[in-house]
Amino acid sequence: MKVQLRYFASLREALGAGETLDLAEGSTVGALRDALLARGGRHAEVLARGRAVRCAVDQRMSEESSPLAEGAEVAFFPPVTGG
Repeated sequence: MKVQLRYFASLREALGAGETLDLAEGSTVGALRDALLARGGRHAEVLARGRAVRCAVDQRMSEESSPLAEGAEVAFFPPVTGG
């Protein structure tokens, strides 16, 4: 299945605006992140498990256990603080 990835803020600066990725049916946000980490390089650096990264699926905040569906839009972004 294909999902559309979007990166925001510092992740966008490191990885670009986004991309389309093919995943196995039944994949989760966590499986998607693992696939991106396996690429190594900048993906592994900015999406590393020890880094605070938030995710939204179809504009709803999501956990790594959240399932993905064909055509889903997945956004990765750093936590935001106001002030």
